Amino acid sequence: MIDIKNEINKIFNNTVATRRHLHANPELSFKEFETAKFIRQELDNLGIEWKKCSETGTVATIGKGSKCVALRADIDALPIFEETNLKFKSKNDNVMHACGHDMHTAMLLSAASILKKEEKNLNGVIKLIFQLGEEQLPGGASLMIADGALENPKVDAIFGQHIYPGESEGYISIKEGPVMGSADEIYITINGKSTHAAQPHLGHDPILAAAQLIVYYQTLMTKYKDPTKAGVLTLASIKGGFATNVIPDKVEIMGTLRSFDNDWREEIHKILEEKTNLLVSTYDCTASLEIRKGYPSVINDKSLHKIVNETTKTIFPKEKILEFEPKMWGEDFSYYGRVIPAYFWFLGVRPPQLSEMPALHNSKLDPDENAMKLGIEMLVKSALNYLNQK
Repeated sequence: MIDIKNEINKIFNNTVATRRHLHANPELSFKEFETAKFIRQELDNLGIEWKKCSETGTVATIGKGSKCVALRADIDALPIFEETNLKFKSKNDNVMHACGHDMHTAMLLSAASILKKEEKNLNGVIKLIFQLGEEQLPGGASLMIADGALENPKVDAIFGQHIYPGESEGYISIKEGPVMGSADEIYITINGKSTHAAQPHLGHDPILAAAQLIVYYQTLMTKYKDPTKAGVLTLASIKGGFATNVIPDKVEIMGTLRSFDNDWREEIHKILEEKTNLLVSTYDCTASLEIRKGYPSVINDKSLHKIVNETTKTIFPKEKILEFEPKMWGEDFSYYGRVIPAYFWFLGVRPPQLSEMPALHNSKLDPDENAMKLGIEMLVKSALNYLNQK
């Protein structure tokens, strides 16, 4: 067995260079053409076989055998104007790697170079998934699964990781079970009848109907949700009206529904569909409701948790292995977990000298690059430990 830490140290300058190249050249979801070209060239340089999957996605394989474990990195960026002072800041207007996918990709490429050196000693196959379109529905994971990313050879389990500004560099957060919520988008249009504000009896007020609907939606969280289970229904936008003395004919509302429980998620969808128009009809208005189903919840597999937990102990001091507090963020890694055992951990990236830093999706996000050493080691060792388990 090669000395993994030593190998990481030897290639780390290249890891940083790769991350900075990707950071300076971000591309939006499903448009990662140059990013895909760069990844494939790096794989060619390493002598690793790969195939295109769902256009800008790439699936590579190392090793042979009946067992197969996958490692996943997402490659897309966000429509955000970068406001850092980095020398390698984004060259593309209003596009930024503000969610760490540049680091995810650089770490997986570096892990690939180490695993390739160990290929003859592998007890199976390691599949590398460089996934497109995590940031945009329907989610690149679902497209790559449909395009065969988990087949030929069939993947038995998958690991993924995400940078986490909520913890300092040198820490890792793990947890069995639900760690990230499902994420659905809600769009409501309430149609009434416009009239002068001084003559409300001549119209049908969609603002009044909207006010009652917003209050009703919040009661759903106490009326229909098991209080021991987490869930969030937030209406975050309301638009209607243009003057102080005119009741408008339309109000538009947008929001999000988040949950760890898929059964409750489906139940609340039905309730919203049944009750929304019924409630506004009491104000002689009508409503159209659109629920755009987003990603399912991310649920970490129990058996894989044992492997990850033991792996962290060989890399991190005990006091730097934390239990992750579940978040209602959305993440399309969840799709892998619906078809095979999957596990997702969170890598601390806050510079140690800071007590806090800009969060994910922030235009000033500047993670500590040293965290990538630990991320690479986690990827390599988790895959090897999975293949070597009895």
